[in-house]
Amino acid sequence: MQVAEAVPEFADAFPFEEFNRMQREAVPALTERDGNVVVAAPTGSGKTALAELAICKALAAGGTALFVAPLRALTNEKEEEWERFEDLGYSVYVVTGERDLDPRRARRADVLVMTPEKADSATRKHDSPRYSFVTDVDVVVIDEVHLLDSDHRGSVLEVVVSRFRRLCDPRIVALSATMPNVEDVAAWLDAPPECTFEFGDEYRPVDLHADVTTYVHGDNSFADKYRRLYKALDRAEPHLREDGQALCFVASRQDTVRAAEKARDELAERDVPMGARGDYDFHTDAEELDNDTLRKSVLDGVAFHHAGLSKGDKDRVEAWFREGKVGLLFSTSTLAWGVNLPARCVVIRDTKYHEPLEGEVDMSPLDVLQMLGRAGRPGYDDVGYGWVVCDNAEAGKYRELLREGKEIESALAADLPEHLNAEIALGTVDDLDDVLSWLETTFYYRRAQSAPEAYDFATVRERVRGVLDDLIEEGFVRAHDDLGLTATQLGMLTSTYYLDMDTAVGFRDLAEGDVDETGILRAVARSAEFESVSARRDEREAVASVLGGRGDDLDPGPRKVLGVLYGAMRGSTPPELRSDAWVIRQNALRLLAALAEFLERFDEPDGANLAHRLEARIDTGVPAEAVELTALDGVGAGRAHRLVDEGLTSVADVRAAGRDGLVDAGLSGGVADAVMEQAGALPDVSIHWGDFPDSVARGENDMREVTVRNDGGAARVVCRVTATRDGGDGETVEMTSTTTYLDGATTLPVGVFGADDDALVYAVDVVFPESVLDTVSETRTVDIV
Repeated sequence: MQVAEAVPEFADAFPFEEFNRMQREAVPALTERDGNVVVAAPTGSGKTALAELAICKALAAGGTALFVAPLRALTNEKEEEWERFEDLGYSVYVVTGERDLDPRRARRADVLVMTPEKADSATRKHDSPRYSFVTDVDVVVIDEVHLLDSDHRGSVLEVVVSRFRRLCDPRIVALSATMPNVEDVAAWLDAPPECTFEFGDEYRPVDLHADVTTYVHGDNSFADKYRRLYKALDRAEPHLREDGQALCFVASRQDTVRAAEKARDELAERDVPMGARGDYDFHTDAEELDNDTLRKSVLDGVAFHHAGLSKGDKDRVEAWFREGKVGLLFSTSTLAWGVNLPARCVVIRDTKYHEPLEGEVDMSPLDVLQMLGRAGRPGYDDVGYGWVVCDNAEAGKYRELLREGKEIESALAADLPEHLNAEIALGTVDDLDDVLSWLETTFYYRRAQSAPEAYDFATVRERVRGVLDDLIEEGFVRAHDDLGLTATQLGMLTSTYYLDMDTAVGFRDLAEGDVDETGILRAVARSAEFESVSARRDEREAVASVLGGRGDDLDPGPRKVLGVLYGAMRGSTPPELRSDAWVIRQNALRLLAALAEFLERFDEPDGANLAHRLEARIDTGVPAEAVELTALDGVGAGRAHRLVDEGLTSVADVRAAGRDGLVDAGLSGGVADAVMEQAGALPDVSIHWGDFPDSVARGENDMREVTVRNDGGAARVVCRVTATRDGGDGETVEMTSTTTYLDGATTLPVGVFGADDDALVYAVDVVFPESVLDTVSETRTVDIV
């Protein structure tokens, strides 16, 4: 079947003219029917074209398509790849957490691309103007739907699909690698039999021989890597000698580089003919690589590929591998889910990897099968060879996986409280009947029907009701007399910030007590999001050097997190902690933003301001006395230190210094102009006491007013007036507290009373709960005569 025959107006959007055998069988379901579609087919058989067919059908009808990609790196690939749609006059827009959302572009887009996590975030905010576009989607294409089986990420994908079906009921097209229980996914999505396809290995473009090769595990993990590398090279070597190619998957970016360096030496030692050093053009092209190590390696026919390389380097490596100039390529698992780079031989050297928040974890079975599916080059090989290198003790597990595959299970049960709370917070579930109706839309419920003993189906409804009761008891959900359900303030914040339930409870408890810097940082370090963090021996010594006795009562994992946070605040992280520091820091920044919101909502504006200040210090490493400077865009740690050295530690100091003073402090003229403009747009608050008295007669009372004026940019503030016995040793009484959007001036009523003391100290504080700006405070002493 010709592409032009099936979708004539979109023929130019496809890189080929004729569909293959697998695609031909699925085309009618995608182009001639409107029902949901589920396709399971071997890796490399051409599922991407089916996704594009579903998109074309939606576009032809004037609709909007959403493509859900399993990894963020793949969303960027699709943006480039689908310039073909742009050439036909359709707009493609990628929505990711790393980009600022342009709501106008998103609303006007014909094709949206998101990860499951971003789709979850967007649909949680569907009733906001910025994200209202998500309810206008006509078809949702899920790439690699077997991701449902993945811990945490699987439950996100599951609830996103269920939420879309409740919000706008789009057509769902789910694509997957081969899975034994495709009928469960089809039943979940209500895909009719004529729209459900299970293509077996006979549809693979190249037959696959997959097996396990073992090594003897030693006491040294570093040495074990090389034992596994030699095993991998043993399996790849015969194919490399026959001008075949090998793709070797390893655990981390650093491992790709180290393995490639060692493999070059080992292959040379074994006298394996590799490389293209005599190819002058190739040698010239290699000089253009940004990565020095890669530049040396490719000339010997060995390369590495990971997300940290520049786009140009990745593109060149991929092209050279396709052309056969690179014979052996080391990569992380990302390549298995993205770019189609088949090889005659695929070896998985590492079945475990280090996760900063969880320690050493097993590679998911889905990743293993996905990687091995890359074996075999269509048009070049009759057979592809795949090998898993593992310890003897795990050989049976992997042989069973290769023999029987992996049924797709639901991962929702472990995260059910968080997701049910989110649905109630969103309003998609608003009573008990809705809870049970929502449950029936999940893959969890469908899989429990299919495997009743494994899931204990008879008690599923009872267990979900128990989860709801717990949410009510713990204060996340409020149950009404009419059986209606609404989220409490705690439930709303937990959903908005994607918090673990235990973390949310801890934040609430902190907000209801005394809040200080130590308490905030400990609450973050002890949050459930970090519960799996582990600390090796050398890391513990580094943590101790940073903390200097702080947090000695904490377990090693939370203490390591605390050490990373203190190290970040002082702008110096010990080398032993750097491998995990970035991930810990990014998660901590998200948690601090959430905690600031908790503190503000639970009437702790000073705590909210402090949380924002700590967030800024961890993010930039600026000293505590200069944290207010981070409110100015473009003033990071380096510039902040320069300004501090010149005695400029606040926005007020910057205004007073003027452009010339900033230039004298080491800023360029252009930066100084920008900083001055920003300083002028920030609040400039002053307190005016008016005719506030110096004294009051004992026993008499008087009512006066204090004016708070803002001559700069408007901001949300909390204005508070307190009275304390002279000397500050007595009880402090809050006389006035008001939250306002300060644009101009506001007056605060203050009662001046002649108490039994000799004097009272009145304080006016203006707190910025949403900002890092310093609290503006002034006091007046009133003598009692």
